[in-house]
Amino acid sequence: MCSSQFPSDPLPIAQSVASAKGWDGATRAMMLAAKQLPILPEALRTAQHYVPGCDSDVWLGEVTSDASASMQEETHTNIPTTLAAYSPSKIIRGVLAVLLEKANQLSAEQRRAFDFHQYLRENNLERHLSQSRANGINAVLARLSAL
Repeated sequence: MCSSQFPSDPLPIAQSVASAKGWDGATRAMMLAAKQLPILPEALRTAQHYVPGCDSDVWLGEVTSDASASMQEETHTNIPTTLAAYSPSKIIRGVLAVLLEKANQLSAEQRRAFDFHQYLRENNLERHLSQSRANGINAVLARLSAL
């Protein structure tokens, strides 16, 4: 469903992670990707936005256009920021950056139909996630599809 129903042009953050060589290269690429994550403002890191089931804390939510404008200034990124997230883990922030780079290009209806698991596989991310991180990302994907 990922490639056939939705445009699959390589996105910059995902492409940098997908093209990384080896475990060390992928880890470095994910840590660099973490710097591109649209950060959920601290005031929105509440129980409502908390994603249970992750080893590292994760918050994921929608932001208003006012928050989006200030977030773009803070993160110096051109990523549309209708969805934002935060985790203290750099690796998880990197995975979140790849996911939100794509998710923010889709409508809510398209996000519900999009196969984010396939997207992670296509961008070589799943093979670099430990089982506990993969379980947490599954919880994030469930929340992402519900937003």
